[in-house]
Amino acid sequence: MLAPATTIDVLARHAPREHATLALHVACVSKRFRDRRVIDDVSFDVLPGQSVAIAGINGAGKTTLLRCLLDFMRADGGRIEIFGVDSRQARARRALAYLPERFMPSPHLSGRETLRMLGGLHGLHHADHSIAQVLDRLEFPREALTRPVRQYSKGMTQKLGLAALLLADAPLLVLDEPMSGLDPLARRLVTAVLALERERGRTLIFTSHAPRDIENLCDRLAVLHGGRLRHFGTPSELCQCTGTDDLESAFIRTLH
Repeated sequence: MLAPATTIDVLARHAPREHATLALHVACVSKRFRDRRVIDDVSFDVLPGQSVAIAGINGAGKTTLLRCLLDFMRADGGRIEIFGVDSRQARARRALAYLPERFMPSPHLSGRETLRMLGGLHGLHHADHSIAQVLDRLEFPREALTRPVRQYSKGMTQKLGLAALLLADAPLLVLDEPMSGLDPLARRLVTAVLALERERGRTLIFTSHAPRDIENLCDRLAVLHGGRLRHFGTPSELCQCTGTDDLESAFIRTLH
């Protein structure tokens, strides 16, 4: 069994001295719902250009932590900074784009109208050329752009949300279960697209409970269980700490 506080040595090796140089700074964050503590004193840092998976079983506190990061809810204690700015300030979110687990745009808008509207929120206007480029990367059929979103499958809607995320051109991408609803071919494609964004220097923060997605995408792995951070480090460090040869076994062992 890993001790809950396995983060200290890793953070000491990887954390820079000034918070302003960090893409994300999470310090002693806690969140309680009635008598249950969903997030319990969680701390970790993310450098610009890193890809970090927040992993855990259902109910581990992954989505709650993202909601605190996005200021959808207020943490009861601790602090979160995005590129040195308190996450509770609206200007902190100028640096990020977010894809929820269930991307649900207006069902009456077409795909093109949805992307134009969301692009406009990020200051991107008359961006049909950029839209076409992003959709080609996702192998999204252009003829589907004229159809209302209510006619889309779950996987196609998820791809539309990912297209909107990429159009935002933000340095920090925050994704909650980005592979949700995707078939194996789409998962492979989306993994390749996100890996390329990481190579281009974007910072990725995503939640997942699928070891294969984690192995293919992340530099660092934050394992939450019962609201506590059980590990923060590279996937290989987790395997070494647990004495296992594969990430799935290592992940399961941290839960005991």
